[in-house]
Parts: sequence; structure tokens; C-alpha cells
Amino acid sequence: MAAAERAPFAQYETAYGKAMSVAMTAFGPLGWTSDGAGYRYADRHPGTGGVWPDMPQALLDLWAKLGDPETPPDSCLINLYRGDARMGLHQDRDEADPRFPVLSISLGDTAVFRIGGTSRKDPTRSLRLSSGDVCRLSGPARLAFHGVDRILPGSSSLVPGGGRINLTLRRARRVA
Repeated sequence: MAAAERAPFAQYETAYGKAMSVAMTAFGPLGWTSDGAGYRYADRHPGTGGVWPDMPQALLDLWAKLGDPETPPDSCLINLYRGDARMGLHQDRDEADPRFPVLSISLGDTAVFRIGGTSRKDPTRSLRLSSGDVCRLSGPARLAFHGVDRILPGSSSLVPGGGRINLTLRRARRVA
């Protein structure tokens, strides 16, 4: 991935100082980062200081069809899951306007995805997201708690070296 050469994958810290098991980078004007100071969007890669690579046109086109045709995304978080990597239940609440959906594209190994309601105590259900699947969180589901319990190693040969790549498109900044 040429983008990962410009903006290398990194395993950020949670707000509690623990390293995340998922490696991350980004496309677009904003990337999502985290450290002991908290979670936020930044216009530069925290390791290199360089701007994030441009978002590929294919992703912009997909957003126009499934996200919002009037307002483009300004961030595409790229998560790399290998081995025992997972993502705990969380809500996507760092964006300025939750009226815009979160659009997630799965590539590579199948993920066991868990989704619940808007309260952490709501019941959850699991489903498998395979390579090529697109998940759109919008409307009441936009603030649903969700996460990845595990990946199923070897279920795809798409990602060199194995694993899963998840591309998550979103609009982080308020529209002027």
C-alpha cells in the first residue's frame, strides 16, 4: 500500500494509556488519532508530521452513492487487523455532526462484528462481515455501540500477509 509508506500504520494508545491491537492510518484531510490526551481528528500523521494521503476517487464515489451525495467525507480511517487484533464496543462520537453516516468497507479476512443499541447496556448481536461487505451506520444506528470481536484468519487471501483492512469513511468536521 503506497499510502502506508507516506502515512505508516501505527498502534495508537487508548485514552487510558493502553496500546490498541489494531494498527491505523488514514486517507483524506483528516485522520483519527489517539494518545493519553484522548481521541481526536488531526490534519497530520502524528509520526511523520506529513499530511494524510489523498482519498482515492473510488472511495469518494462510493460515499456519494451510499453516504451523502452533497457533502464529501473528510476522513477515511484505515484499520489493519492481524492476529488477535480486535476493537472493543464503542460509539463513533468524535464527529461534529452525527447526521452524516459512517460507511465501513471490509477487505480481507472475515470479521465477527458486534452491534448493539445506543446504550452500552443494550443487547448486542454478532454478524460476519466478509471481504467486500459495506456497513452503513446512519439514522438511529449512527450512534450504536459496535466493535469487532475477532477476525477469522485465513478466510481471505486478499491482504498480503493475512488479516483484515477496514476502511471507514465519515464526515468529521461541521459543514460550513
